[in-house]
Amino acid sequence: MEMIVEIVEPARRDALYGPADQNLRMIRSAFDVRISARNGVLHVVGEEPAVRLAASCLQDLQEILKTSPVVTDDDVREAIQRVSAGDLGSIDESIRVFLPSVKIAPKGEGQKQYIEAIQKYDLTFCVGPAGTGKTYLAVAMAAALMRQDRIKRIVLVRPAVEAGEKLGYLPGDMQAKVNPYLRPLFDAMHDMMSFDQIKRFMQHDLIEVIPLAFMRGRTLNHAAIILDEAQNSTAQQMLMFLTRLGHNSKMIVTGDDSQSDLEKNQRSGFVDAIQKLRSVEGVGVVRLTRQDIVRHPLVQRIVGAYGESSDVR
Repeated sequence: MEMIVEIVEPARRDALYGPADQNLRMIRSAFDVRISARNGVLHVVGEEPAVRLAASCLQDLQEILKTSPVVTDDDVREAIQRVSAGDLGSIDESIRVFLPSVKIAPKGEGQKQYIEAIQKYDLTFCVGPAGTGKTYLAVAMAAALMRQDRIKRIVLVRPAVEAGEKLGYLPGDMQAKVNPYLRPLFDAMHDMMSFDQIKRFMQHDLIEVIPLAFMRGRTLNHAAIILDEAQNSTAQQMLMFLTRLGHNSKMIVTGDDSQSDLEKNQRSGFVDAIQKLRSVEGVGVVRLTRQDIVRHPLVQRIVGAYGESSDVR
């Protein structure tokens, strides 16, 4: 089968093709098609399903060029993932955060199920390897809920457990000592709000980023509460955290059950909670796999080489 894809803006042809036709070569490799340029159009040749997917991918890239000066390798990879998963990008599933220029949308069926679970359940567990967007999407959903005035505050929580290193002698006050543990949550938040907005929200206690140990004794109403790296919590800590859930709140618990930094004789509260609560009404459990990884493609291969631990569903 052959399909012709018109180049909408001929002057931007080089940006569409990429350096040394890199973008076209990535699409050829992904869908096993041939792509050639003649008379100002692209000819895509191959098996029918693959040709249609490759053509859709090229159209996606042209849409990107309407608002961006270049098409990056990541843009091409994401377009390939979208059309391969059924062209999720053709439906507006964007998560609207505070920065109007930022559009966050699920990249693949796994992430779509994760977002739907957060929308449906008051308590959602998300299990998956590094790079699958567990934390990023949780923070994005929390920001969207606050923007819609469906919650009043965001509470971001992490266990303060060293990944094989002893950090107890770091200089500074308590905030300075725990900041390295909480940095990934700040990184995600900075993609969704301006620096001044984050600073203002934190000053007014509308955004709180704290270690898990500081959660005891609290009840959180009208809040989005995210526990990140939950595999590093004990069963007692997890029970303490889960019982902080108040009225009109959502709780999201994320973790990678293959990367626990607990002592070898300690059972992960994350794994324990999923096994105990998987059948409880109002609780959602989503597992992302290495196919959902959206970082550098090498991360997928690294996760595959190390192997995922036993399945927790």
